[in-house]
Amino acid sequence: MITPQEIKDKAERKYFSFLQALASDVPFAKLVIRGDKSYTKSSLPDFEKEIQLINSQSKEKNGFGYSLEFQQIKTKYLGIQDLPVLIYFETEKDFLRFLDKENEAELFKICTNKIVNELPELRNWVIQNPAKVVQNRAEWTSILKVCQYFKENSKPNKYIRELPINVHTKFIERNQSILKELLDILIPESIIAEERQFEKRFNLKYSESQIRFKILDKRISQNLFSGIEDLAIPVSQFELLNLPIKKVLIVENKTTLYTTLTLPKMDEAIAVFGQGNAVVNIKNSKWLSEKEILYWGDLDVQGFEILSRLRDHFTHVKSVLMDKITFDAFFENDRGILSNTSMKLNLTDQELELYNMLKTNNWRLEQEKVPFNYVTRYFLNL
Repeated sequence: MITPQEIKDKAERKYFSFLQALASDVPFAKLVIRGDKSYTKSSLPDFEKEIQLINSQSKEKNGFGYSLEFQQIKTKYLGIQDLPVLIYFETEKDFLRFLDKENEAELFKICTNKIVNELPELRNWVIQNPAKVVQNRAEWTSILKVCQYFKENSKPNKYIRELPINVHTKFIERNQSILKELLDILIPESIIAEERQFEKRFNLKYSESQIRFKILDKRISQNLFSGIEDLAIPVSQFELLNLPIKKVLIVENKTTLYTTLTLPKMDEAIAVFGQGNAVVNIKNSKWLSEKEILYWGDLDVQGFEILSRLRDHFTHVKSVLMDKITFDAFFENDRGILSNTSMKLNLTDQELELYNMLKTNNWRLEQEKVPFNYVTRYFLNL
C-alpha cells in the first residue's frame, strides 16, 4: 500500500507542473495521485497499521492535505477489505500546505506578475521555467533592471561595470546564465548568436586576450616601433595589423621566444608567442593568410594537435623542427601528457606517423631542449 511519504514524493514531482498552470492562469483542478489498488500482505495487524498511517496524513484527519476514497476490494489473504482507490488534492490550498510550499507559491505569483507586467515578451519563458523563477526569486528586481537597460541600449559598447544600471557591481557577472536566456529572447536581432562569451554576445567591451610577438627585422622595429622589439597587444588590434613582413614564426615556449631575435634569415619576419592552445586567438587575423607561416611546437601529442588546429584556419602552415630526426637526436626519455583526442588531425603523413609514435609511447621533447646551434643550422638551411 502506498505510504504518506510516497504520496508526498509523487506530489512534489507535480509541483512544477502546478506552477506552470499557475503562470498560465489555468484554474486548479483536482490533482490525483496514483496509488496501489491491490494488497498482497497476509498480516491483518500490518494492514491496520498501514491504513492508520495513510489516514494520519489525510485531509480528513488534519484539515488539509490529500483526500482518500475507499472501496471494498477482495484481497488474496485478508478477504474483503476497504482499500484506498483514489488519492487526490481537492484544492490548491490542500496541495500547497501539504508540501509546505504556500509561501514559495505566493512568491512565485508575485515574481511572475512582476516579470510579465514589465516584460510581456517573457511570459512563455516564465511558463516553461518555473524552477528558475523560484530559484531567482530574490533577484528579479535587479534582473529586470538589467533586461530593461539592454532593451533600450541593445549595443552598449561598454564594459560590464561601466553600465549605468543601479545593481551591484558584480551582479551581471554573477547572473550571466539567466540573463543570457532572457536577453536572447528580448533582443534577438542585436546579439551575436555564434558567440558564447557574454560580453561578445551582447556587444559589450571586454578584457581581451593579448598576442605577444617579437619584431625579428630590426629595420621594421626602428621604423615602425621606435626600436621596440617585444610587444603584446589585444587580439582585435593584432587582427588589424598590416606589417611589411613576409614570414611569421609561431613558437610555443616563452624561453624559445626570447632566442628568436638571434635566428638567421629573419628579415621581414615576426615571431608570435603561441602559448599552447591560445594560438587559435590569431584565427581571425586574415592578413596572415598572405604570409608564410612556420609553426614550431613541442615534439609531443599536444604540439601536433595545436598544429592541426592552426591548420584548420591557415592551411598553408608549415611545421619546423618537428621531425623524427630532431626527436631522435635530442630525446631524453621525458614523459608527455596523455591525450584523449580521437578526431582526424590535419597533419602530413610524416607528422602523423611521428604523432602516433609519441602518443603510443607517451613521449615528449620540449622545444627548448633542442640546442640552439642545431636550431641555427636548421634555419640557415630552411
